[in-house]
Amino acid sequence: MIGPFTIDTVFPGFEAMGRDFGAGSAAMQQVTSVYLISFAVMSVLHGPISDALGRKPVMLGGLAIYVLATIGCALSPSLPVLLACRALQGASAGAATIVSRAVIRDLYSGPEAHRLMSQVMMIFSIAPAIAPVAGGLLLAWGPWPVIFWAIAGYGVAIAVTTVVVLPETLPPEDRHPLRLGSVIAGILEVGRHAAFARLALATTFVFAAQFVYIVSAPIMVVDLLGKGEQDFWMLFVPLIAGMVVGAALSGRLAGRIDSSHLVDRAIAVALLAATLNLALMVTLPRLPYAVLGPALIAFAVAIAFPVLQLSMLDLFPHHRGAAASLATFASLVFNALLAGAISPLVTGSLFALALSSTLFAVVGAGFWLVHRHLGRS
Repeated sequence: MIGPFTIDTVFPGFEAMGRDFGAGSAAMQQVTSVYLISFAVMSVLHGPISDALGRKPVMLGGLAIYVLATIGCALSPSLPVLLACRALQGASAGAATIVSRAVIRDLYSGPEAHRLMSQVMMIFSIAPAIAPVAGGLLLAWGPWPVIFWAIAGYGVAIAVTTVVVLPETLPPEDRHPLRLGSVIAGILEVGRHAAFARLALATTFVFAAQFVYIVSAPIMVVDLLGKGEQDFWMLFVPLIAGMVVGAALSGRLAGRIDSSHLVDRAIAVALLAATLNLALMVTLPRLPYAVLGPALIAFAVAIAFPVLQLSMLDLFPHHRGAAASLATFASLVFNALLAGAISPLVTGSLFALALSSTLFAVVGAGFWLVHRHLGRS
């Protein structure tokens, strides 16, 4: 969960960083968007390279670079240096985050894969939700660089665990040659598949209905709700609860309900939750109502996400790494756009934020309905 955890652990430190670097809130949003953009660009390559070299070497190499980049963030003397180190962080963090999804499908299939992906969804969903809370607690111990030192230590711990615990899940006979032509061919095979594109876009927009609240947290919590750097839990505890319960329910229903029908119901719940959220922000734009809708949306997204991820991987049994990469690429590009461009535009009020979330849910549902109509073609 190192990739998503790194996105917003630093949110509580934005105000202090801005003072030190003489930067406003709009400039500080680039600390998030630069990370997401570099994560997205490199995500295209992590999976295909793991299809050639194996899963474990790619994960460990990425973790080593990640730790060095995080130390660079802690030592940054200016905002441009911090942004450069954040870009290197994002470029390397995806190695472990993306390849781990291919590892799951290497080892398991059917309901077992669904259940494990649901457990991973819980962890990956909790990470960006608890990260700002952890960042706020770390700030009580010292200035904002302490956040990056703690993340670097976490990266070292993950690397050691990977060396000791994780087996190599892609045997040499199943690997592809590490040649530029082979890598590009795998990426193109995945990218031009129509069913994959529909699933990727459905996942991207449905997840954006929840993620817009995560990337907008510094403005929502501090500016719109009038709270402080220790109060991010007011938004993220409900989000965590929704995601954990949704992912747990998705895992329990694996093999009991047809996976497509499960996504149908989850997206219907997401649309109802988004509509309720919009109505509440018209009538009761304050706590605790401001966090009820996002929690329900997170619940629905967590039910659908494992199925959507596995559906994309199952389309390409011989290029799972490439499929995991491109699935992540689509979401990350849009998430970077959310953080750097859309979030500043839709955080003028709680209603505007809720409206953007609703629109994302509607668009995601539309792509899913088209996919249900056309099938795997």
